[in-house]
Amino acid sequence: MQKRLTVILFFVVSFAYAQKKPLDHSVYDTWESIGTKQLSNNGQWAMYSILQQEGDAQLYLANIKTNIKINVPRGMNAQFSNDSKFAAFNIRPLNKELRQAKIKKKKSDELPKDSLGIANLTNNAVTKVPRVKSFKFPEEGTGVLAYLTEKPDTAQKAMKPVEKKDGETDFADDEPAGKGKTEEGTDLVVKNLTTGTDKTYKYVTDYHFSKDGKQLVFACSGSKKDKTAPQGVFLLNTEKGTLKTLIKGKGSFKNFTFDEESEHVAFVGEQSPEKKEIKDYNIYYSSLTLDTAQILVDFDMPGLPAKWSVNGDGKIAFSKDGKKLYFGISPVKKPKDTTIVDFEVAKVDVWNYKDDYLQPMQLKNAERDSKKSYLSVIDVYSSDPKVIPLTDVKLPDASIIAEGDAAQVLASTDYGRRIESQWSGSTSKDYYLVDTKNGQRKKIIENLNGYALASPGGNYILYFDRKLGSWNTYQVASGKVTVLTAGLTEKFVDEENDVPDLPSAYGLATWTEGDKAVLINDKYDIWSFSPDGKSAPKNITAGFGRANNITFRYENVRTDRTERNASKFVKANELVWLSAFNNLTKENGFYRTNVGTAKAPEPVVMAKFKYSGLTKAKDADVYIYDKANYVESPNVYITTDFKTETKLSNTNPQQKNYNWGTAELVKWTTPKGYKAEGILYKPENFDPNKKYPMIAYFYEKLTDGLYTYQAPAPTPSRLNISYFVSNGYLVFAPDISYETGHPGKSAVEFINSGVESLKKNSWVDGSKIGIQGQSWGGYQVAYLITQNNMYAAAWAGAPVVNMTSAYGGIRWETGMNRQFQYEKTQSRIGATLWEKPELYIENSPLFMLPKVNTPVVIMANDADGAVPWYQGIEMFTALRRLGKPVWMLNYNGEAHNLVQRQNRKDIQIREQQFFDYYLKGTKAPAWMTIGIPATEKGKTWGFELTDDKP
Repeated sequence: MQKRLTVILFFVVSFAYAQKKPLDHSVYDTWESIGTKQLSNNGQWAMYSILQQEGDAQLYLANIKTNIKINVPRGMNAQFSNDSKFAAFNIRPLNKELRQAKIKKKKSDELPKDSLGIANLTNNAVTKVPRVKSFKFPEEGTGVLAYLTEKPDTAQKAMKPVEKKDGETDFADDEPAGKGKTEEGTDLVVKNLTTGTDKTYKYVTDYHFSKDGKQLVFACSGSKKDKTAPQGVFLLNTEKGTLKTLIKGKGSFKNFTFDEESEHVAFVGEQSPEKKEIKDYNIYYSSLTLDTAQILVDFDMPGLPAKWSVNGDGKIAFSKDGKKLYFGISPVKKPKDTTIVDFEVAKVDVWNYKDDYLQPMQLKNAERDSKKSYLSVIDVYSSDPKVIPLTDVKLPDASIIAEGDAAQVLASTDYGRRIESQWSGSTSKDYYLVDTKNGQRKKIIENLNGYALASPGGNYILYFDRKLGSWNTYQVASGKVTVLTAGLTEKFVDEENDVPDLPSAYGLATWTEGDKAVLINDKYDIWSFSPDGKSAPKNITAGFGRANNITFRYENVRTDRTERNASKFVKANELVWLSAFNNLTKENGFYRTNVGTAKAPEPVVMAKFKYSGLTKAKDADVYIYDKANYVESPNVYITTDFKTETKLSNTNPQQKNYNWGTAELVKWTTPKGYKAEGILYKPENFDPNKKYPMIAYFYEKLTDGLYTYQAPAPTPSRLNISYFVSNGYLVFAPDISYETGHPGKSAVEFINSGVESLKKNSWVDGSKIGIQGQSWGGYQVAYLITQNNMYAAAWAGAPVVNMTSAYGGIRWETGMNRQFQYEKTQSRIGATLWEKPELYIENSPLFMLPKVNTPVVIMANDADGAVPWYQGIEMFTALRRLGKPVWMLNYNGEAHNLVQRQNRKDIQIREQQFFDYYLKGTKAPAWMTIGIPATEKGKTWGFELTDDKP
C-alpha cells in the first residue's frame, strides 16, 4: 500500500510539473518588482509601490492596525506628511496613453501629464488633482502641502480673468500654452490639509518650505500676456496667510534655502537684461524681521576675487547655527564672440601633453566644468561682511564640517598630479583645513592615496592610507596624527584583492556621539577606535564574525524617505542593527549589538533570503523591508522584532504557473588546488534521469548572489537566467579568482574546471555546453574558445580581443584613457605594454583565433563608451576570414550595455534561438542562416526558423 501511494504521489507531482509552462518572451512587461517603501512617522501606515517592467505601477497604503489597504493605480513618488495624517503622490498617466502619444510624435508639452493624489489617512479618502508638476510637504510642519501645476492643456480654450469671492482677480493664459511661453511659471497651490482650503499663486517657477513649514518662499516669472501678473520673490506665512514681497521685478531666482530655525532665507538670483548672455548673479538674504530681501553678495563685494562672481548653479546653505552662509563662486565667463562667422573658422581639438586631462575627458565634462562652483562663505552677522573664498582652481574641492558650524572646512586637491590618472585611474591628493574667517589654509595630509573625511563633531579628520593599509586620525585642535590600526594583526583592507593595485578599505561604519569613538570594518567584524589613540581598540563584535565566517556591517536604519535624516553618529552605548552575510552558506540577515561592548552580537534573523535595507518609523519600533530569493519573488514585510513578520504584498502570482527553478551552491577544486564555488540553477521540474544542456555564465564572483531573485527580463546583455532555466537549461555561474598577468589562464582554471566537475553528473550533457558573458565576461568567453573545443556555442558581449590595440584607446563614456585598466584594475596585466608585451599578447584572443572551432555570436555596439566596438570588429573579421561560424550584432547608437528596451527584447530572442540551435538541436533562424541584407534593415528581423544550416 505504501509503495502504491508513493507511486501515486510521484505521478501527481510529475503531472503538476508537466502542467507548468516554460517562460516565453511575452512575460517580461508585466513582471513585477518592489519600488520605494516607507512608514508613516507614527508607524501606523506603510506605503509601498509595485512596479512593472513596462506597464502601470501600483501604489499601496496599508494601515498596519486595521488592515485597511488603499490601492492607487499608477501612484509614484509617495510621501507621508510629518503628522502621519496625509500622504501625497504622483499619479502617472496610463502607459498605453503615453505610448500612443509617442507614436503620434507629440511634443513634450503635449504628452499626458501626472496628476497629484492626496490621501486622507483619517477617512481613507483619496483626492486627485490633474496636471501637477511637483509637490512638497514641509520637513517638520503639519497640515500644509504645496504643489506646482503643469501648463494648461493645449486643448483648453482661452481663459479670461475670474473674479473670486474674496475680491481678488486670478488671471490665466488667454491662449494655449506652449507657444513661445516656456519661460513663464505656472500655478502654485498652497493647501491647508486640515481645513481643505487652498490659495493659488500665479506664474511660479520655484518654491521651497522652511523646515517647520511656517514659511514658503517662491519666485514668480510674470506673464507677457498679463502685465499685472506678479514678478519677483515672495514669502508666505502659511499659518497667517500673509504674503511678503521680498523682491519686486523681473528676474531669475532659485536655490532657496532656510536656516535651521526657519527664520532666515537666502537664495541666488539675477535681474540682468533679458538679452544679456552672461547674467550677474547675486546672493539675496532676508529674515522674518526684514520687509524685503537684501543683496548679501554681489559682483563688487569685498573679498570676491577679481573677475569672479556668484555662481548661479552653485548650492547655498546656512551653517546649522545660522551664522554663516556657504555659496559658490566662479570665474566670470567670457561671452561668445558674435563677430566670428561659424563656417569660416576651423573646428579643432588641440591635444597638449601638459594638459591635466586628455581632450576627450575635457570635452565629456565641458558642460559640467563650465558650471563648476567654488565654495565660499560669508559671516551673515558681520558688521563688515566680505566674501571668504575657501576653494579655487588649484584647490577645487571642499566639504563643510560639523554641518557648517566648524571654524574650518576640509579641502582637497590633486592639482599637479592629474596626468597620472591616465595610467593609474586615480590620483593622490593633498588635504587642507581652510579657515572660514580668513581663508587661511593649513596642509594637514600630503600626497594621500586614499580618502579623508571629517568626524561629525569636527574634532578629527579621519583618513585611510592605501599605501600603508592604515586608518589614521588628525586631531584638529593639536595637529596630532594617530595611526589607529597600528599593531593589529587583523587587516582593514581587502584580504582577497586580486588586481595589480593597492587594496581598498572595508570602510567606515559610523562614529559615536561627541566624536568619542570611530567604528571601522575589517573583513568580518567591526572595531571601535578611540580617535585620540588613548584607549586600546575594541572589537565590538568580539571576533564572532571572523570565527563564524559572517561579515557584519553597521545597518544605518533610515527613518525618512531620504538619507537626509540618517544618523551621522550613534550614542556611546546604543543598541544598533547589523546586517549579516554568511560567507559559507551565503545566507543573509540581521544581528544587534551594543556599540559600547565587546560581545558577540545577538542574532535576530538569518535565512536563505536577500534582504533590503531596513527603514524604521520615526516615532515607533516598526520596520519595513523586502526580501526574496531565487524561488520567492520579492515582497514587502513589516515587523517589530523579526520574531513575527507581516507580509504586505504578493508580487508575481503568475510565477506559480511557470516552470521556475532552484539555485544551489556547488564546490570543486581547481587543477592548481584552489577551492572554488559557483551557483547551479536547475529547472523546477528537474529530472536526474534526463540529460540537460548547460550554459556557463560568468563575470568575476557571483556566488554572493545565491539568494538573489532573477526576474525574467530582457537584460542589457547579461544571460536571462530564469528564462533559460525555465526552458530546460542548467545554468552555471562560477566564481573566478585571478593571477596578476594571467587573467585568461585564470578564467580557464576556474571556469573550465567547474564545468568539468559538473559534467561528472549523468544529468549534464557534456556535448551541449555553452558559455555567455558580457564585457569582462565577454573577454573571457573569447579567450576560452581559443583554448579547446569543450563548448558547443559561445556568446560574447562587448569583448576585448586585442589588448595591444585596446590598451591605448579611450573609454568614451568618461573620456579616460584605457591604460589604467590594464595596469591597475580589471584586466590585471600589472605592467605597461612596453614593459611586458608578451603578457598583452598571451591574454589577447585575437592572436589565437585560428584555434577556434566554437560557433560564436558577438555583440559590439557602435556607441559603446567602455569597450571600443572595433574590438568586436577585429574578432568578427578575423573569424570570418578563417571561415569560422561567427555573427556580430551591432545595436545602432547603443552603449556598452543595451538601454533601449526594444533592443533588449530583440537580443533575448536571438540569444535563445542561437543556443537552442546548438544546444537543443532546434531549427536555425534566418538571421543565422542567410543573414539580413542592409536593404532589408528595419523590414526583416530574421527570426523565422528555417531548414537551412548556418
